[in-house]
Amino acid sequence: MNDESPLKFPTSFPVKIMGKDEPGFHEAVAEIIARHVAPLSELPVKKQPSKEGRFVSITVTIEAQSRAQLDALYRDLSAHHLVLMAL
Repeated sequence: MNDESPLKFPTSFPVKIMGKDEPGFHEAVAEIIARHVAPLSELPVKKQPSKEGRFVSITVTIEAQSRAQLDALYRDLSAHHLVLMAL
């Protein structure tokens, strides 16, 4: 794997996570973010419901320390069954 990245670390980085708007999804996102970065309550968070309210996107702006940290975060988010997409 190539460790070269166009990003310079540390850097402010928005992570968008999408899923069904249900309690389990919000708890899963909070747990994964806390494991890799910090408690969700300490980070800037923006929630955007879908037009019909069935889905929600959560954008969390983190202070990424490395490419490895971002890769691990995205791996865990993408692997969770309640997360439909992570960008």
